[in-house]
Amino acid sequence: MTKKLTDKVTWVGKVDWELKNFHGQEYSTKKGSSYNSYLIRDEKTVLIDTVWQPYDKEFVSRLKEEIDLKEIDYIIANHGEIDHSGALPELLREIPDTPVYCTAKGAQILKAHYHEDWNFVTVKTGETLDLGESKLIFIEAPMLHWPDSMFTYMTEENILFSNDAFGQHYATESLYNDTVDNSELYEEALKYYANILTPFSSLVTKKIDEILKFNLPVAMICPSHGIIWKKDPLQIVNQYIKWADAYQENQITIIYDTMWNATKKMAEAIADGIRKADNSITVKLFNSAKEDKNDIVTEIFRSKAILVGSPTVNNGYLHSIGGLLEMVKGLKFKKKSAAAFGSYGWSGEAVKQLTDELGRCGFKLADDGHRSLWVPDEEKLANCTEYGRQFVGHI
Repeated sequence: MTKKLTDKVTWVGKVDWELKNFHGQEYSTKKGSSYNSYLIRDEKTVLIDTVWQPYDKEFVSRLKEEIDLKEIDYIIANHGEIDHSGALPELLREIPDTPVYCTAKGAQILKAHYHEDWNFVTVKTGETLDLGESKLIFIEAPMLHWPDSMFTYMTEENILFSNDAFGQHYATESLYNDTVDNSELYEEALKYYANILTPFSSLVTKKIDEILKFNLPVAMICPSHGIIWKKDPLQIVNQYIKWADAYQENQITIIYDTMWNATKKMAEAIADGIRKADNSITVKLFNSAKEDKNDIVTEIFRSKAILVGSPTVNNGYLHSIGGLLEMVKGLKFKKKSAAAFGSYGWSGEAVKQLTDELGRCGFKLADDGHRSLWVPDEEKLANCTEYGRQFVGHI
């Protein structure tokens, strides 16, 4: 079902309630998602983005119910990733000569994805497309979050089509930010930023500064996933400015894996020590083998410091911790402290290995970590509690 946003702009996307994983299995989408596509009718008719490839035939069929495809004068491809461009091959089989506006990198990526030489028109920041009463202004946004990404701004309607920026994986039929549960909305927006955009935070800040200098009025921000920001749309822009600035709350997150609960007991004792040192600090514990990895990453994003624990197994640490740290390394968190801990039986290398890896991930190391032989007794648990107290003073 299509939905009118204004007299000239109609949402023609797809809400995917069943989506539970994205980017392969890299991103959990417990709240589903949407693939937002927008149809603009002025003196000229424009389609901005399409939907994910599995829904290409459905998309084109529903689009035909809304408009004669031959009336589409231009297609805007803000981003070449297949959740945005996936229906282009099906659509362009119907209207093959329609110009596709994108960045130069966008044309390269679309050709590499679909191996078609469509009628590409490449654009740069500040270039415009005249639709009649309104114009589209193109704004390149490289690495937010692909090198081809761009925003498209519509004058007169004052709408920013922001592609992946300001989006969330969040399924809703309500469409607008003031018609959904805002606690859910912001949780998904934060998770999206933490897991996808964190490595590009410096670019986020620069791009927002650049856009704000244009002094363009913004009535709506229409991303490619999730809700449309209609009520106070710049609230999410202001939130991005905060998130991009080495964001942290007064929180310490403890992440561990455990075989026979020795490392788990250490984690709980360390948490107790942190709370005793400063009960204003929020302390959260996660078993990396059981909890959703993207939720853990989101909590790391919130935190001013983390502790990572694993027993030593086969001269190393457990694989759930290794996989998580590989994700964290790529996200390039800034201005966060960390330390390692773990139990061991005979060799005990894991804590040093974790300490070294946390350093490679960009964390400020609070200390050399804390080890405990075999299952900690009351004395060793008391040592862990004291370690938690001391850790607060080192961050």
